[in-house]
Parts: sequence; structure tokens; C-alpha cells
Amino acid sequence: MSFLAAYRCIGTAAGPLIETYLGRRLRQGKEDAERLPERRGQASLPRPDGALVWLHAASVGEAASALILIDRLLATRPGLQVLVTTGTVTSAALLRDRLPPAARHQFVPVDRPGWVAAFLDHWRPDLALWVESELWPALIAATAARNIPMVLVNARMSDRSARRWGMLPGLARAVLGRFDLCLARNAEQAERFRALGARRVEVTGNLKFAAAPLPAAAAAHDALKAAIGERPSWLAASTHDGEEQAAIEAHRRLASRHPDLLTIIVPRHPKRGAEIAALAEAAGLPAARRSLDALPTPSCAVYVADTLGEMGLFFTLAGEQEDIVFVGGSLTRRGGHNPLEPAHFGCAILHGPDMRNNLEMAEALAEADAARIVATPEALAETVEKLFTAPAERHRLADAASRVAHAHAGVLDRAMTALAPVLARLPA
Repeated sequence: MSFLAAYRCIGTAAGPLIETYLGRRLRQGKEDAERLPERRGQASLPRPDGALVWLHAASVGEAASALILIDRLLATRPGLQVLVTTGTVTSAALLRDRLPPAARHQFVPVDRPGWVAAFLDHWRPDLALWVESELWPALIAATAARNIPMVLVNARMSDRSARRWGMLPGLARAVLGRFDLCLARNAEQAERFRALGARRVEVTGNLKFAAAPLPAAAAAHDALKAAIGERPSWLAASTHDGEEQAAIEAHRRLASRHPDLLTIIVPRHPKRGAEIAALAEAAGLPAARRSLDALPTPSCAVYVADTLGEMGLFFTLAGEQEDIVFVGGSLTRRGGHNPLEPAHFGCAILHGPDMRNNLEMAEALAEADAARIVATPEALAETVEKLFTAPAERHRLADAASRVAHAHAGVLDRAMTALAPVLARLPA
């Protein structure tokens, strides 16, 4: 029995366990009850007429980088329809607000043969684009079996993941060998995919460099700007457990010199808002939560932005003042989030040492001396404190970051050139 056949058997046999897992996620608020059938391959929307490109992106970061590709696809092929699948509630909320009219979102089916078949029976895509690194063997094999062309776009695989796939070379070849084309971020990534069995690999660059600045609602911007007024502020963005405490400690160090300081914390997972507000209150810092429709009053020290889809709003406000932005997920071994998102707005960027998920962007900022690396929570507090007293250095960092963000204009063009032959085969 092949590795892939064994995988399918395991997926079928594990049905009751998977149902239990989905039920637990539902109770934890990690699944949408009304849309849970989509995880079983049961579509909640009709298939549109005409050629359909299916694009799979695992979560928020991949979905955000795919948006600019979707816009270009639709501009290149008028009449084209797009289906986007992701696996998280957060990414679904992002796409709900930002997908164009010719695109729609569904949750990706769990990788069981029957659920995968139901998904493909309904949607019948003419082309499948997989973004970055989430590879579901049963879904890939079933798609290839229906002769649907598949391309891996913005392909990324960490060294750790490559070693794991390398321990199962038969499965790696069975999965990656089914892609018609693999568009890798860089030469190192390309070599990893070739070594694991990808047949045709090209280097086109990192689509995250080409992503447009995150949007901000004008009314929300004006209201929040008026509430903050002339207060000094800084932003801790996409934070994880442990990083909020570091931001609170930084605030406490600064408060003696800047008694009207406002620290804004945007957690990666908004459901942690109450927990973060409680941390601030326990430290003696009055807190307010955006999810409760609160704005920062003059007495508010920590503003917890525990809502979805508003990161562009906070980056916009930070950029207008060349404020300090700490990029989360980087002090707590989460791989770091996209540092180019605040760079687009001209912010002074800090991040921790673990930026493996966005290494190219972190390296580009480092080469331009456009970001500061803070290795510990104590270093974060010290660096924020130093930059608050050095406006000229904040301006230099912000300006350098903005230049890096705008220096990679050709990535999307190279990706579209590589995709042109498969796009040409789509039905009219």
C-alpha cells in the first residue's frame, strides 16, 4: 500500500475522532456553527457559472498575501470567478470584508476522502492555486485525479517542515509531484521543493512584498484619532500570550516620563481581549476594549483592540505620527508576523528574534537598517523607552521601512507571467 493510500485509510477510519475534534473547536469558538457543514465538504453557496479558480490559503497571513493576486487575476481575466478556502474563523472574517464581488469564501473541508469528494463535486474548479505551505494530501490527490491543474503559489517550507516531509519521501513525492508548477519565494525554498519531489519549480519572489497596504475605515479612523488627540502612543500588533505582558511592562517604564502615554495592543486572537485588559488592570493601568465599543478616554492607559479586520486602522494612525510598532509573534517563538504591513505606513518597527515565518521581509528590513530587534521583554521595554526620547531616530526608522515596503514592485508581475500558460487553458 502506498503512503497516500494509507493516509486515505487513516483519514476514513479517524472519522469519529475528527467529529469530536470539530465539536471541541465549535465549543471553543474556533468554528462557525452555521458554516460547520463546509468542513464536511457541504457547500453553503452555489457554484457560479463560467471558469472558476479555486485558491486555498491556510489562515490570515496567507489570505492577506493572496488578495492582491486575486485582484490581478480578475483584472486579467474579466468574467473569471474565484473561490477562496481557508481554515480559520479569523481568516474568514478578513476575507468577508475584503473579497471582490467575483470571489467568495468557504472553509476548506477536513482532509477525509468523502468530504473532499463532496467539496470537489460541487465546486468543480478549473484551476487550483495553493498558497504557501498548507498541503492536505487527500485533497491534493483527489484534485489531481480529476485532472484539475494545480499550482503552488508563494511556496514556502521551513527547514523543520522539510525535514519532516523528508522522513516520508514517498508521501512527499506523491503530494508535491502532483503540482503542475511550484512558484517558490526564493532559490533556497525552490531547492527544498525540488528535493522533496516537486516537478517544475520557478522562483518568482514573495507575494507578501507586493501586498497592498491594509485598509482603514475613514469614520473609525476619525473617531479614534479624535479620542487619542495629542497623546503620545505606541502599538503592539498581532501579539501572543506573553508579549502583552511585555508591552504592559514597557508602558510602566515609560509612564513616569510620559504620564499621558497610551499603549495600544492588538492581539492576534481577539478572543483574548478580556484576558489582556485584566493583565493591564492588575498592573494598575486602566484599560478599555474596542470590542465593547469603547474609545480610549484620557484616563485609559492601555487600549485593547480586540476586533477583527482593523489592523490597517491602527497602522494608519501609527504611521501618521511615525509611532513605534512592535510586530508580535516574534518574542514567543511563533515565527513572527508580517513586518511589511506596518512598513507600508511609515512606522518605526521593532520585532523579536523569531521571524522565521517572514524571514525574507525581516532580512530586507535588517539590510536597510529599518527595524530594531528586541531579544527579550526587557529589551522591548528599553528600546521603546529609548525611541520615545529620540524622535530623529524614529523618523529614520520609519522612512527606511517605508522605502523597503515599496521597493519590491515586480513580484506580482513575475507570478502572473509564470501563471500565464495555465490561465490560458481556462475555459472562456
